[in-house]
Amino acid sequence: MRPWTETVPKPLLVVGEKPFLQHQIELLVGHEITDVVLLVAYLGEQIEAFFGDGEKFGCRISYSYEPSPMGTGGALKNAESVLAEEFLVVNGDTYLDLPYTEFAREFAGGTAAALIAAYQPDATKGILPADKVSCNLAIDGDGKVLVYRKKQPEGLRYVDAGVLGLRKSTLSAMPGGKKFSLEEDIFPELIAAGQMRAWITKEPFYDMGSPEGMKALVEKLS
Repeated sequence: MRPWTETVPKPLLVVGEKPFLQHQIELLVGHEITDVVLLVAYLGEQIEAFFGDGEKFGCRISYSYEPSPMGTGGALKNAESVLAEEFLVVNGDTYLDLPYTEFAREFAGGTAAALIAAYQPDATKGILPADKVSCNLAIDGDGKVLVYRKKQPEGLRYVDAGVLGLRKSTLSAMPGGKKFSLEEDIFPELIAAGQMRAWITKEPFYDMGSPEGMKALVEKLS
């Protein structure tokens, strides 16, 4: 999304008439999720200047700044002290119209360490934005995640849709002060232990990280 992201952080790029992150926060608030922690790094001060403490958006917002890029896992570990015992992780550049209240309730009522939103492409609806992303999940008939694989999508039928329920206890095993990937370093351990389950949805997600994805998202939100 350059050159726009050279001076504006990606979550603040305008989609329709609002910054993308405002759409995200309003979606969550509409599903009764009102405590938000924003993990910020590059140009994060702009994000905090716009959203403040969240009062005008109907929520409470706090911030966790990365001293340097730490990856998806390192950023969560860095924010450990301000996270609840159970929390949702939502991508800062993808939009998924999910029933978040139900998702959070199912996660809280289960015993698995993680619940991942898994998009299942529906061939009857034609090519949707998420269908252009390679499948990376295998799930058994009971909803347990068997495989997470970013490469070699052959044989996989589902896509990580960018929403994850996670228990804070999972962070205790993560190394502090290091850059690492939640998806590549932590997911395999959770899957091997049988501790990751899936919430399957046929609602496509929208990635605003490209002009094509941005166009599809504008159409979705208009």
